[in-house]
Amino acid sequence: MDFLRRYVFHNIGLKLISLLIAVLLWTAIARQPMAEIALNVPIEFVNSPANLEISSEAIPQIQVRLRGYSGVLRDMNASQVHATIDLSNARTGERTYDMPPSRIHVPRDVEVEEVIPSQFRLSFDTRATRTVTVAPRVIGTTAPGYRLQEVTVDPPTVAVAGPAHRLEALQSVNTDPVDASGVIGRATFSTHASVSDPMLRLVTPSTVHVTVVTAK
Repeated sequence: MDFLRRYVFHNIGLKLISLLIAVLLWTAIARQPMAEIALNVPIEFVNSPANLEISSEAIPQIQVRLRGYSGVLRDMNASQVHATIDLSNARTGERTYDMPPSRIHVPRDVEVEEVIPSQFRLSFDTRATRTVTVAPRVIGTTAPGYRLQEVTVDPPTVAVAGPAHRLEALQSVNTDPVDASGVIGRATFSTHASVSDPMLRLVTPSTVHVTVVTAK
């Protein structure tokens, strides 16, 4: 009796109310119809080797088809779905990865019905860094009677990183256009250097200074 009084009948009113609320919530969810939705989800790459770069031009996205109660799916978005690939065993070259439903992490009470595509291929290359020259782009018409005498850029070189085979073809990077219209004598412009290849990136800051000198 002491056991029942202490653990069963103690605060019996609150316990009954809590039980009733739980039953009502379960009943409300159970009455909801089942539904399906499709979400486009980015793939998360983890444990990438420090000396490798993904050299595929297109990083794949997947479509995940989910099944669950309509009330749960109504509030779902792509940020709640996680598709991960472990790259710890990646090597240079091409490799095909499977993306079964078991790799998809979703909230409770939601099931993964299908993943499209279920396989995808990635290319890997050695990560490299290279120093290349900065090529200034000067546009505009000089002042009447003046000609463009000299164009310099500071810094004259920048470091670029990315897949080794793409860096081999890179000779220089360009600046944003600098309008030298009407410049008489010397003028310095602050602008940015950029790499046209989306698989490459600047290691050093992109801001550069282009100096234009005109003379009669």
